[in-house]
Amino acid sequence: MLRWRGLDVTPGDLGRTVVTVGMYDGVHRGHQELIGTAVARARAMGRPCLLLTFDPHPAEVIRPGSHPAILTSMDRKAELVAGLGVDAMCVLPFTPEFMRLSSESFTHTVLVEHLHAARVVVGENFTYGHKAAGNVGTLTQEGRRFGFAVEGVALAAAESDGGEVTISSTYIRACIAAGDMASAARALGRPHRVDGVVVRGDRRGRDMGYPTANVESPPFTAVPADGVYAGHLVTRDPRTGASRERFPAAISVGTNPTFQGSRRTVEAYVLDYDGDLYGEHVGVEFVQRLRPMAAFPDVDALLAAMAKDVTDTRTILGLT
Repeated sequence: MLRWRGLDVTPGDLGRTVVTVGMYDGVHRGHQELIGTAVARARAMGRPCLLLTFDPHPAEVIRPGSHPAILTSMDRKAELVAGLGVDAMCVLPFTPEFMRLSSESFTHTVLVEHLHAARVVVGENFTYGHKAAGNVGTLTQEGRRFGFAVEGVALAAAESDGGEVTISSTYIRACIAAGDMASAARALGRPHRVDGVVVRGDRRGRDMGYPTANVESPPFTAVPADGVYAGHLVTRDPRTGASRERFPAAISVGTNPTFQGSRRTVEAYVLDYDGDLYGEHVGVEFVQRLRPMAAFPDVDALLAAMAKDVTDTRTILGLT
């Protein structure tokens, strides 16, 4: 998949394209249906499918200090959309100047002049331009004027404990913040993953016989509620971000209250692994919450709980 940042870059002559536009944070099941529609239209027309997304999140520019928790890093987003058949991905810097573009200027400058849209596929709730003045209706009108077709795709739904809910990044963030990884996975179509780099911690786990990979993630990452989880650790290519090997892991999120910790960390104990992960680019996948974080009266009690966490992880992951 071709990938570039900004409108000044020319990745080669793509010709006219089928464009889909959005943040696509999470690349959840709703996004997958939308992208799948765009890819199908592109294949039928014999044109490349181009995904346009933004960085940073528009909310941070429109309302500074309101940056939402991010479900997928840009590298992970690229990996996921490429797997859905997208041919090219353009990341557009969302700046105060860009924020002030009128909807018509966005259409003409971005979609027509630079991306050469023959068709634009968006969600039915899509808005664009200054103060979100544009919507699918105005885009359809502008498409008639500038020579491209527009298709609005209905939002997808998922089952939850409270009944059917519309799948959205906001809903998934709420599930993750509550530690409800099963609901998050149903909406995502896969376990939620936190990407980062393995850094040196206090090495306390190693001294107790449970060496952990201390994963430092970028700011604003959607980290689950404090607790212990069953999941996996995935190694990644440091250059492309592509996933490589995948290992079962018991994962701790929190501040290590038994030792009066204050810094919130994500630590993965990789089962049956004997190697050095320091400096590795990894992803931590959360399958199921085992228990909340707790302070134990002594190290022996903590060790007993950790042994049970490992046993429970094996059971949940089907390793027993």
